[in-house]
Amino acid sequence: MKIGIVCYPTYGGSGVVATELGIALSRKGHEIHFITYKQPVRLDLIGSHVHFHEVSVPKYPLFHYQPYELALSSKLVDMVKLHKIEVLHVHYAIPHAYAAYMAKQMLASEGIDIPFVTTLHGTDITLVGSHPFYKPAVTFSINASDAVTSVSQSLKEDTLRLFDISKKIDVIPNFIDINKYEEAKQEECQRHLLANASERIITHVSNFRKVKRVDDVVKVFYKIQQQLPGKLIMVGDGPEREATEQLAIDLGLEEKVIFLGKSNEVNKILCFSDLFLLPSETESFGLAALEAMASGVPVISSNTGGIPEVNIEGVSGYLANVGDVSTMAKKAIEILENDTVLNEFKTNAKKVADKFDIDAIVNKYEQLYQSFKK
Repeated sequence: MKIGIVCYPTYGGSGVVATELGIALSRKGHEIHFITYKQPVRLDLIGSHVHFHEVSVPKYPLFHYQPYELALSSKLVDMVKLHKIEVLHVHYAIPHAYAAYMAKQMLASEGIDIPFVTTLHGTDITLVGSHPFYKPAVTFSINASDAVTSVSQSLKEDTLRLFDISKKIDVIPNFIDINKYEEAKQEECQRHLLANASERIITHVSNFRKVKRVDDVVKVFYKIQQQLPGKLIMVGDGPEREATEQLAIDLGLEEKVIFLGKSNEVNKILCFSDLFLLPSETESFGLAALEAMASGVPVISSNTGGIPEVNIEGVSGYLANVGDVSTMAKKAIEILENDTVLNEFKTNAKKVADKFDIDAIVNKYEQLYQSFKK
């Protein structure tokens, strides 16, 4: 099939999932067209089966804010007609579902019927979408979609609670390419570059927004290193980075906390990690936790949103209430202080992650696309 994918081209989970999905679909012979304002960060496979079309927004002095939704809708119309795209898959309700609906109506006036799938990822619903200013448009866009999917049962329930939805919502969870993480494990892990053999390596990966509670990551590590020697690897960047770096200095951890910034080689960093921390205020799914588990890294996380659907209590790691730094540190030490216990959790984390392998999940999307064929 010829499939158009619309997403945010950023390090956030929705963009990563959309990109990985498109690449996986292309490997199965589908023709994929990414349509967005910049090439997605993980899209390095452009060729006969994968194409990127940039959405340009002309600057015009009349507009205080440039109308991206209008430019996107027009681009979708042009690309559907030019490349004979058969289905659009838009990730993130705002503004992509709205733009897809407008494109659908414009194409219908020319006798072209283009179905579109909307995948809900999280903050498009729980934070932005529920705002009174956007709620009517988001509600309309979801209900106007030809199919709607959610990345977790928790997010589905939030959507039905916050919006007046008449459309059926199918839960298709996020996924990872297990092979990619297994290959990283098989390569030589350069652990010695970041820590001594006696030190445990704790890792956190995020976009460093307030909702990620990155200060809690440092606070948990502070308690861990009082009992066990260790290093904390902070991967990512964002508005909270400067304050988090200062917190590490204030706690006397500047030699033990390493800020690596953004990275496209997270799997290579996770391959030598012993524990992953994800104390977020909310997560619709917890893709970062799943990526860690795929590398055989147990997870200490908050028990909010869709995280308990991924991180299984007492199996792949432990859960704690949001902000409960003491419990998170206590459970982390329980895992890290004994090699036998740590290895058992590592094995279990990998087994849980295997259930989210990309091949199984991509098949579900393929079946959804095929259902539109007449």
